[in-house]
Amino acid sequence: MGKIRVLVVDDSVVIRRLIVRALADNPKIEVVATAPDGRIALSKIPIYNPDLLTLDIEMPVMNGLETLAMVRKTYPSLPVIMFSALTAEEAQKTLDCLELGAQDYVTKNDMGSGDGALDFLRRTLIPRIELFCRGSKEMTLPDGSQAPARAVTARATSSSSKRIDILVIAASTGGPNALLRILPQFPIEFPVPILIVQHMPPVFTEHFARNLADKSSLPVEEGKMGLLIEPGRAWVAPGNYHLTVRMEGTMPRLHINQAPPENSCRPSADVLFRSAAEVYGPHTLGVVLTGMGQDGLRGCEDIAEAGGQIIVQDEATSVVWGMPGFVAQSGLADAIVPIDQIPLEIAKRVARWRTALPPIAVQPMSRTV
Repeated sequence: MGKIRVLVVDDSVVIRRLIVRALADNPKIEVVATAPDGRIALSKIPIYNPDLLTLDIEMPVMNGLETLAMVRKTYPSLPVIMFSALTAEEAQKTLDCLELGAQDYVTKNDMGSGDGALDFLRRTLIPRIELFCRGSKEMTLPDGSQAPARAVTARATSSSSKRIDILVIAASTGGPNALLRILPQFPIEFPVPILIVQHMPPVFTEHFARNLADKSSLPVEEGKMGLLIEPGRAWVAPGNYHLTVRMEGTMPRLHINQAPPENSCRPSADVLFRSAAEVYGPHTLGVVLTGMGQDGLRGCEDIAEAGGQIIVQDEATSVVWGMPGFVAQSGLADAIVPIDQIPLEIAKRVARWRTALPPIAVQPMSRTV
């Protein structure tokens, strides 16, 4: 198999050179061309036939969102990794790019300079490039661990007779689109609170929560310290903060903190899941969606030990079967289902010990998310 061919698109000469240098020493990857704006990039795609694009958001002539829209019309399966700054405007544009079909994004603010920038680009770009271009879901992950084997089944025994009082969801790569498929299908009368960890930096999570709210019947917002945890509402963990559940008297409330990252993540699904299991015990339902790495595995162990239930997204509909795959391979999942069946699976479990929920209509899948 030949080298993975990459086209680097960025209006900054410095960024273009850094990406080229970061990828130069990898024997599996070749930067075949660069471009300073989207229009030039589009003209080079048929010439160089790249396997993947890295695409800046803000560029003259034609920006990243405009370029991606054109790429998707002519090259619908060409993988694209966006480069974004941590600003409100670029955060929303990056989320729009993910909805339009970009596979993932990298934030420039985390790059640093010099050798630190090169190291950051190697750590963040190379695993994603290999994943999106080789299609291999059994791979060495960024933390050095191995992705799980594929032959897995759900738990033979389950505590599904327990009443569910809280739903906690974890997602990473591919998660924004997966969550946009799930939350809008829940009725406004949904009888339990929903807490979400989506691996995203600050600024992004606020905009993502707003996007979910715009498309959902449920109120959705970024989690804040001390908020009362109420049924029929959803909260997204804020970027760079862990989100936890804590009892204050007889009332469960949200807490956020900047304790050390877990699994190199803050927010971390393990932190949220662990706290939910401590407070809600067997009445906890955990859901693990597409994502790179293994965040959520230890938290699912805590949920299972407390007698709670666990649903994971299946491999076929996951962009990356790392997070859900580790949980499934560990034998912790009560159900392993495609993304379009997850809302029904959740509703079925939440409805037990309650009157029937309003019906949830499954949206047909247009593509893998």
